[in-house]
Amino acid sequence: MRHKLTLVVMPFAGLIAFLVLQNQTVFSQARQSRAERFRHNGAVNDEDRSAVDDVKSDATEAPTGFDNLTNGFLQQGPPYETLNADNVVARRSFNDNRFIFEEFETIEDGLGPTYNAQSCRECHQNVVTGGASQVAELRSGRLENGQFFESLGGTLIQSRATHPDLVERVIPEDAIRTFRISTNTLGNGFVEAIANRTLLAIRDKQPAEMRGSAVIVPVLEANGTSRIGRFGWKSQHGSLESFSADAYLNEMGITSPLFPEENTSSDRFVGFGSGYDPVADPEDDGEDVVAFADFMRSTKAPPRGPISGDVLAGEALFNKIGCAVCHTPSITTAKPGAKINGSAFTVPAALGNKIIHPYSDFLLHDIKTGDGIPVLPLPEYSSTANQIRTAPLWALRTRNRLMHDGLSFTKQDAIQRHGGQAGDVTNNYNALSAAEKSQLLAFLDSL
Repeated sequence: MRHKLTLVVMPFAGLIAFLVLQNQTVFSQARQSRAERFRHNGAVNDEDRSAVDDVKSDATEAPTGFDNLTNGFLQQGPPYETLNADNVVARRSFNDNRFIFEEFETIEDGLGPTYNAQSCRECHQNVVTGGASQVAELRSGRLENGQFFESLGGTLIQSRATHPDLVERVIPEDAIRTFRISTNTLGNGFVEAIANRTLLAIRDKQPAEMRGSAVIVPVLEANGTSRIGRFGWKSQHGSLESFSADAYLNEMGITSPLFPEENTSSDRFVGFGSGYDPVADPEDDGEDVVAFADFMRSTKAPPRGPISGDVLAGEALFNKIGCAVCHTPSITTAKPGAKINGSAFTVPAALGNKIIHPYSDFLLHDIKTGDGIPVLPLPEYSSTANQIRTAPLWALRTRNRLMHDGLSFTKQDAIQRHGGQAGDVTNNYNALSAAEKSQLLAFLDSL
């Protein structure tokens, strides 16, 4: 980890007691304001007016590959094998940022006290750094008189801790329990560069009965400026910096300027001054968060596998039976120079006016697999409880655990789980002949 704040050792018992009380007070205030931080700030800007299916577009295909090579957003940098903790420079190059993305965190860096992983790579590494994995996080909560309440300390139940007394557990009262499998981050720079207006245009073209919900979320690095969410299973983040800072805290327990307060252990204060956390907050000065974001912005999109006659026939069936309504095959990013993320980021030439094939609309839908947990227990997010983001199907062939919870193990099983807004599409699939089903599955195997 780069640019850590100084680890502080308190020599006097009185000072320690003072710090405990001070930090507990700050923590209590932070818990009250955390929900407010996620309230978006005003109307959503168009960002760019690129058409969704503009046949006159001069857009070019985004680069693809499982090769650990930059898409052009950053230079490739020094040979990866020559980098180490002493010579790596955050944000200098793709390889530097990849090193930081893969770097293991320690207690001295701020790891924990509750956490799920020691590096970004643990959850995002298949078949190269930035891909998905088998790692799943655990979330829980409960309903009381129809209202959702988070578990102790929040919906996320971290599975690891730096002390045996701090390992979190699901409490019996929390009847809502679910896994959320890790997501692919390759190509996410292109996803970030999709204009708000483009996602809304995709939504507006969908049939009313299948129309997705665009989640409005704050861009944390832009003082809560509103944007259409697109990252995470609930589309709970609209920018890669916000997404990275959230994961740094919730998956590794490392605080940063965007998330400066430590998580609890089942609502028990365990931050700096508690005796469990030796590093003052924020534990990272924000440099690593931007390095993570810039690494993802530099990755190529997942490539397609071999294309055969059966694959092409299966693709036609995929479109015909209605899968493509939500699993949008092609999207064009905003033009270079467009201001996005509340004007905190300008789309560069490497990411702008590029055609990507994510097979997702990045909207939320109710297909009867929702986990019952909203983005946040706030009125404006209540409708998201039983909705899930349309899973991007690019890199599907690299996954053997499917759906948001990773509990479907074949493509056939995953298809059959689609109900609700996708119920008619599932029925259309079931009406196909055995040969047609085989062709459609061949198409999915090419993604």
